[in-house]
This record gives sequence, C-alpha cells and structure tokens, in this order.
Amino acid sequence: MIEKINEKNVWESVRECGLPVVLYGMGNGADMIMDTLGEIGVPVADIFASDEFVRGHSFRGHKVLKYSEVCEKYNDFCIVLCFAVHDEPTLHRIRQMSEKHLLFVPNVPIVNDGNFTREYIAANDEKFDKAYGLLADELSRKIYTDVLNFKVSGKTEYLFKCQSEKEEAYKNCLKINQNEIFMDLGAYDGDTVREFLTACDGKYRKIYALEADEKNFKKLIANTADIDRLEAFNLAAWDKKETLAFEKKKGRNSKLSAAGTISIQSDSVDNILSGREITVLKMDIEGSEERALDGAAQTIKKYAPKLYVCGYHRNSDMFALPIKIHSLNSEYKIRFRHHPYIPAWESNFYAGIE
Repeated sequence: MIEKINEKNVWESVRECGLPVVLYGMGNGADMIMDTLGEIGVPVADIFASDEFVRGHSFRGHKVLKYSEVCEKYNDFCIVLCFAVHDEPTLHRIRQMSEKHLLFVPNVPIVNDGNFTREYIAANDEKFDKAYGLLADELSRKIYTDVLNFKVSGKTEYLFKCQSEKEEAYKNCLKINQNEIFMDLGAYDGDTVREFLTACDGKYRKIYALEADEKNFKKLIANTADIDRLEAFNLAAWDKKETLAFEKKKGRNSKLSAAGTISIQSDSVDNILSGREITVLKMDIEGSEERALDGAAQTIKKYAPKLYVCGYHRNSDMFALPIKIHSLNSEYKIRFRHHPYIPAWESNFYAGIE
C-alpha cells in the first residue's frame, strides 16, 4: 500500500513551509496540534477563529484573531485547521482558504494511538494491502487511497475529491428496502435513525437503538418518541456483558478509558438479540467497533445483516475492520465511502451479500 501514498507527512510539510504558521480553531484539537508543533520546533505565529467566536479572548497566550486580521498582519501564511467540520458553509470557507493559502489538517487521533504517518502505513503494509484487496469495487479502492493520502498529508483536496453524500451509501452500498430490521450501535440522539427512516421512506419492521452515554440516551428517547417499533437500550456495544469505565467528553460521545470515572453497562449484539433477526447493523462507537463485531459474530453468521461500520476512530480501523468483517463472513462485499467531513471522519465501511 505504501507505494500508493504519494505524500510526505503533514508535520514535515508544515515545518518546511517557510511561512508563519497560524492555527484555525481552539479546544482539544488545537492543544494537541500545538504540543506536536512544539515538539518539532515549529512556533505558532497566531491563532484565529470564525468571526462569531472571536470575543477578544486568548488561547494559550495568543490573542484570538479574526481571519481578516490575520490577512492584514501577514502577506502570506500557512493555516493549520484544528477542529472537525461537516456543515456546508464552513466546508466551503475552508475550500476557499485552501485556494489562497497553504492549508493542512493534521489527522489528530480520536482514540489516542499516535499520529497517522507514512511510517505507520509502511509498518502495517501487508495489512493495508489485504484490506485494499478486500474492497469490492474500484471506486472504494480509489476513495480508500485518497483517504490514506489525506491522513498522511493533511491536504483537504483528497477529501473534497472523494466525498459523496450519505444517501448514496444507503442506496448503492446498503440497498435499504422497506422490510429492514435496523440495529443502531452508538445511536447518539437518534440522528442515524432519522437517516434510516428517510432511506426506507418510513417503512420498516423494527429498530433497535443502543446509546451508552446517559445524557445522549435521554435525547435519543425524546427524539424518537414518535417512532413506532423502536426499542432503545442505555448500553455500550461490546463483545460480552461487562461493566466498562468511560471518560466523559464534551462532544458527541463518551470514550472508553481505563482511567474513566463513569461506569457504563455493556453487552453484545448476540446477547441482546438472543437469536432474533436483524437485517442492517450500524456501528459508530468511538473505537469499539472491532470488539462489537466479535460480539455480533453469531448474528452475522446466522443472518448476514448489511453492515455500516465507521472506520475512523482508531488508526488501525482502516485495515482491521475490513479484515474482521471478512473473517466473520467471507461472502460479504465490502465497500468504502467518505462523506463530507474534515478531517477524515465519516469514512465508513459498508458490507452486504449480493
């Protein structure tokens, strides 16, 4: 796989750019990026935020500027994006900035397992090759290569040219029909349930929804109160029944962590269903996808549900998940899609028997 990676590591490109390095965004992502830049000897010249967030405050000793103020201050500069974005206006803004300035988006890990680099791909080259070979069509292989090149280089052009809308995946990869039994692992506030209902035109047999975070689970219950034949569980998806330690996060989900202070009950798909059928299984569970697939082994063996598995939480997800899916059922056709998001979140594996 390494021979298909045409780019050098993003950190090397930033270090060699010869321009003032300006961060776009604040928060945890900016903290991690500033720390890494410090380790490689790259000073941060300034920090700016979207105009609606600029209130004269500071971040780590830098006054937070507007983009227009940075443009007035420097003839040219290098932008390092420090936050995730998927709304169309901000994606458009970032595309415009990338046309005027060097712009990089380091692939800051969601699960802290190190930076994604050329060296990481080279060290796992056989596994990446195997995963690439398991993909069912040329489009999936092209998107897979583009996403890997983005993860190494931080260049948004790779994501912009390979993205597709989620509706395309529901139609062409999952082939959703009006007789589905849908199981949503990591249901959050019901957003994917709503996507599914749109895809099936509101006609289905049953919905199961799991959400581990208590606050999100309450939102899920409130937001799906009008949906018939939906059964919700305040559980984490895992490979067995167990009490897990979670770390509370400010964002979308809590995170599995040995140092976590929150105890959450978990269970496997096989235990929850107890032999009952599902036809579609979705997983977006903060890096626990591989364990949850093991916990769905009997269901997958018996019913071969269509799979929608997020592949961006761990560095290893890009090869471990398609290899795991194939090991559970070698008849699955596995496809890969990236949906509009920077960085390479919403990069998902879809599988089904055709």
